[in-house]
Amino acid sequence: MTYKKPYKRTERVSLLIQQILGEITTKHIDLSHLGFITFTRVDISPDLRHSKVYYSVINKKFPEDFINLELNKLTKSFRKYLGQEIRLKNTPDITFYQDEAIKHEAYMQFLMKDLKTGKS
Repeated sequence: MTYKKPYKRTERVSLLIQQILGEITTKHIDLSHLGFITFTRVDISPDLRHSKVYYSVINKKFPEDFINLELNKLTKSFRKYLGQEIRLKNTPDITFYQDEAIKHEAYMQFLMKDLKTGKS
């Protein structure tokens, strides 16, 4: 009998990286000076060497470009702590991107609300 895992290895590793990054921000790297940052999803390459980390910011204290620049300056620190927590042959490179899906969702809700009220 063969055992089938519920989803791909890349998906499992992505979820694990997202969880570990959240723990890193609470234990080792303080990001509160930028606002309340949450990591929304992680996309990892099939060879597990490169990852794109998407984040959202609540209560922004700086413009989005500045926050993205500051997060990407901290990639070495995040990789260091990630390498200590994750058991992979290579610790993936990390690149941070602002998650535009949340903005898009808010805009769509605004449009739907506008349609329901009949205002133009």
